[in-house]
Amino acid sequence: MKIEQIYTQCLAEAAYYIESNGEAAIVDPLREVQPYLEMAEKNGAKIKYVLETHFHADFVSGHLDLAKKTGASIVFGPTAVPNFDAHVAADGEILQLGGVRIKVLHTPGHTMESSTFLLIDEDGKDHAIFTGDTLFLGDVGRPDLAVKTDLSREDLAAHLFDSLREKIMPLADEVIVYPGHGQGSACGKNMSSETVDTLGNQKKFNYALRADMTKEEFVNEVTSDLVTPPQYFPKNAVMNKMGYESIDNILEHGVIGLDVKEFRQTIEKNGALVLDTRPKEQFAESNVPGSWFIGLDDNFAPWVGALITDLKQPIVFLAEPGKEEEVVIRLSRVGYDNALGFLEGGIESWIKAGEKTGRIEEVTAEEFVTVFESGANLLDVRKESEFESQHIVGATNFPLDFINDRLNSIDKESKWYLHCAGGYRSMIATSILQANGFTNVINIQGGFKALKETTLPMTEFHEQITML
Repeated sequence: MKIEQIYTQCLAEAAYYIESNGEAAIVDPLREVQPYLEMAEKNGAKIKYVLETHFHADFVSGHLDLAKKTGASIVFGPTAVPNFDAHVAADGEILQLGGVRIKVLHTPGHTMESSTFLLIDEDGKDHAIFTGDTLFLGDVGRPDLAVKTDLSREDLAAHLFDSLREKIMPLADEVIVYPGHGQGSACGKNMSSETVDTLGNQKKFNYALRADMTKEEFVNEVTSDLVTPPQYFPKNAVMNKMGYESIDNILEHGVIGLDVKEFRQTIEKNGALVLDTRPKEQFAESNVPGSWFIGLDDNFAPWVGALITDLKQPIVFLAEPGKEEEVVIRLSRVGYDNALGFLEGGIESWIKAGEKTGRIEEVTAEEFVTVFESGANLLDVRKESEFESQHIVGATNFPLDFINDRLNSIDKESKWYLHCAGGYRSMIATSILQANGFTNVINIQGGFKALKETTLPMTEFHEQITML
C-alpha cells in the first residue's frame, strides 16, 4: 500500500494518491491531471477511482479530465447530484482497491454531500481518513460555502457536529488524518501549518473535537468570526458540480505567444484584461499601462479569484520566460479559462515597438517617515484582522480583498501611500488603483515589516485589550 500527499502551497490544498496491488485512487485532484497520470505510470498502476470529498469551492477539481483519460469512476458521497456520470456512493459503502478497502463515511456539515474516505489496510485495520473539508488539523470546514441550500450556516454546523461525533471521533486514535487543506486556506479559520496528524492528537488539540463540547457551543464557535468568502468560491463549486471545459483546450488557446500588434488587437477586440505575473520589482520598473499586477511568485490563484470578478473575463498576460503554461494552469485552477495568450518577448518587445510604458512609484520605509510626519495619506491594504492587531497610527484600513467595492471611497485627486505586510499585496492594490485612474499612488517597499523598524507610532488594539 502506498499513500502520497500532493500539496499545492498556493491554494494550501492537498490531493492524495493511494495505491495497492496495481490499482490507484486519487482524492480531490487539482485541475491539471498530468502529474497524477505520471505517478500511476511510474508505479505501473491503473487509476480506478477519482474520490471527491465534496463539490469544492476554492478550486476547480480535475475529476472530469482524469476520469476521461483513465476510465476511472468518479465517486461522490451520498446526496451529491453531479451533472455528469459519477458513482454516488451510499453511506458505509466499501470500495475495493487492490488489497485494501475504502469505506465511504457520509459526513455532512461543510456541505451536505461532504464525505470522508476511510482507508482500511490489507489486515482489515482502519489506517487513515481522507477528510476533505470536514476535518482540518486544528479546525473544521466552515459551514457557509454550500451551493444552493436552504439550510443556514447554523444548520450546517449542527450537521457537522453530529458527523464528527458519530463518524470521525469513534475511530481509533492511531488513525492518520489526511485533510484537504492546510494553513492559508480560506476554507477554515484556525488551521495548523502541519498537513498530516493522528486522530488522537486532534482529539487533544483541535477545539472542535473537545469531548465535553455541547452542540450549541460547537455551532457558536464554528459560525463566529467568519469573514466573507472570496467571490469566486460559489462559482467554482458550480463548475465542479455542473462540469467544465477540458484543461487541454484551455492550454491550447491560452499558451499562445502574441507579438505586440496581436497583443494590442486581442485586448481591443475582446476587452481583455492585461495581467502581469512577473516579480513585483520588474512590474514596478516598467509595465503595460492599465495592467494589473498579480505575481506568480506568491498566492497568485487565490488573488486572481478574489479580485477578477468575472470568471469569463478574457485575459492576456506577461510572464517570465518559460512560465507561460504555469500561468494558464494556475488561472484554470480557480476557473479562469479565458486566457488568450501572452506577450511574446515580454516588456522588452513592448518597449522595442515604441509603446508607452507605465511604472509604479515607490519609497522606502525610511523615506516614508519624513512625508508621513507632514500629513501624508496612508492606506493599509492588509486584512482587517491584521490591521486591528497592529497598525500605523493614522493609517486607513483598505483591505485588498474588497478593493473593487471601495474604489469610490477614496479621493482620486489625493496622493496615497500604500503598504501591506511585505509588499506583494500593496503592489497589486497600487496597480489596480492606477488602472482605475488614480494617478498619484505610491507603494512602500518592504511593507509593514519595514515600517515597524522605523520611528512611526504603532497602535496595538489586541494587545491593549488583552492587558485590560
